Amino acid sequence: MLTDPDFLPLRPMTEADLAAIMAIEARAFPFPWTARIFADCLKHHYSCWIYEENGVLTGYAAMMFVIDEMHLLNICIDPERQGKGLGSRLLSTLERIARAANATMCFLEVRQSNFSAIRLYLNTGFNEIGVRKGYYPALVGREDAIVMAKTLL
Repeated sequence: MLTDPDFLPLRPMTEADLAAIMAIEARAFPFPWTARIFADCLKHHYSCWIYEENGVLTGYAAMMFVIDEMHLLNICIDPERQGKGLGSRLLSTLERIARAANATMCFLEVRQSNFSAIRLYLNTGFNEIGVRKGYYPALVGREDAIVMAKTLL
């Protein structure tokens, strides 16, 4: 388990976590990832992490490393626990993991309507670097993604 008093204590994600993750995904996102996507991340040895409070899965993240870049694929705090600073602490902890893996940049996509996530990323030093048109499914048609990046040096 990764521990540090300034960061969230994380442990590696396992397939045994998928049921709890899927319950949070369903509450948190209008178009959640499937268990298969998470299983594929684990199968391909992506960097996937779990945060628990009192033995209850509270947050998780999946990252992919390409050379010196970290791509944040999914990050989530259970909606019942949001608004308490856990998202920014989880993001900081993930950045620490990325730096330890020699990543110098972090990239992510965020749904243009996800204002709370955009605010989190801007407040933690990310900048908008582009837009992916029609990247996300929406109730009607498709929704654009904002591409964001942050230097991790």
